[in-house]
Amino acid sequence: MKPILTAAAMRVAEARAVAAGTSVETLMDRAGTAAAEAIRLHSGLGAVLVLCGPGNNGGDGYVIARRLREAGLSVRVAALGAPKEGAAALARQAWGDATEELASAAPASVLVDALFGTGLTRGLDAVVAADLNRLAAGARVRVAVDLPSGVATDDGALLSPVPDFDLTITFATLKPAHRLQPAARHMGRVVVADIGIEAESDLTAIGRPHLPAPGPDDYKYSRGYAAILAGEMPGASALAASAAARGGAGYVRLIAHAPVHGIPHAVVQAEGEARALLAEERIDALAVGPGLGRTPRAEALLDRGLAAGHRLVLDADALVLLARRGPDALATLEHLPILTPHAGEFGRLHPDGAGSKLDRARDAAADWGAVIVFKGADTVVAAPDGRAAIAALAPAWLASAGTGDVLTGVTAAMRARGLGAFEAACAAVWLHARAAEIVGPALIADDLLAALPIALAECL
Repeated sequence: MKPILTAAAMRVAEARAVAAGTSVETLMDRAGTAAAEAIRLHSGLGAVLVLCGPGNNGGDGYVIARRLREAGLSVRVAALGAPKEGAAALARQAWGDATEELASAAPASVLVDALFGTGLTRGLDAVVAADLNRLAAGARVRVAVDLPSGVATDDGALLSPVPDFDLTITFATLKPAHRLQPAARHMGRVVVADIGIEAESDLTAIGRPHLPAPGPDDYKYSRGYAAILAGEMPGASALAASAAARGGAGYVRLIAHAPVHGIPHAVVQAEGEARALLAEERIDALAVGPGLGRTPRAEALLDRGLAAGHRLVLDADALVLLARRGPDALATLEHLPILTPHAGEFGRLHPDGAGSKLDRARDAAADWGAVIVFKGADTVVAAPDGRAAIAALAPAWLASAGTGDVLTGVTAAMRARGLGAFEAACAAVWLHARAAEIVGPALIADDLLAALPIALAECL
């Protein structure tokens, strides 16, 4: 998984590159040259207007303008103040042509926003924001350099109104705002240009997992035994069990007090006293929560699941019940559990959280001693040791009943296969979103089941 850098971490990485012998001017030239090539390939041969700010983001813009002009495009630059010194001033000098005032600039077919990038801490002046939106409205293609101007780097907040862009070109690594809402919805396609800066981070982007395919010595139990504990609403547990089977587990058992209809025949149904069934030592992962209910009987089932000693995936009603008890309810577990709350459930588990979605997920992971999968369009996975990962923008059609139950089943399959809790959660999030992409618009949760093997095949 590729690193994501905050504004401060990016400054450190740039400083290290400079200390190692790469000048700021060289980094700026690499950034502008790479961005110009991406713009040319994406937008074609239309006339270009580059908006340049007074800082290094504007310096990138001057390099972009010069490189596009060298490629034969018609290019104009509108500047919001001249850079006073340093690499940006040299880049403007190398541009060597006139600049326009932002307020009087006319739109062009292609708009390049290089006003402000990483590290912005306050919104644009209202007049500047209005000019940016006016010029964006008049463009056929809109490109943001590093980040759209008006976006906060670390939490994805909108500091001032931001137009929708078709392409965002960032440098070295993604920044949190490329993945976090509400900023992420304005980015369009996001590409990362390699400019020779090496970076490491405990925050990463969730990408396609690399999963081992079954080998000649594998059998059903070696591929992972996932169990699903059913409760009062069998449809939810049926979705979870079906997803675990389609998601790569070798053996799936649905533990229910009565037969559950509509699941694959390959899923073993086990009726009987839950405590005895959960004592099966070969169970590699146990999912509790989908359709569990919130009655005293549900409380007793949750207690049995927690006491069974298996690797746990906890979702839905299990999270509501746990929120009543507090983090101490998980303190004695043998294995690191995975909790998969949506926003409402997360608010119950961690009601006093502050900061960005990333901050809150990390705090909740530390408080609960669990891997937290904070679901949504910008799903965040956080571990108690500080590691975190952010998923790409999820298909909006996943906002449908039962899709979370499918994610629970896939997560249980990944955990049963032997992945660590953090890695299993990240793999499941990717597979879930990819299955939704394969299905397409107007999906329902059941549709994801047939797409999961296709998504899984892409990871082998």
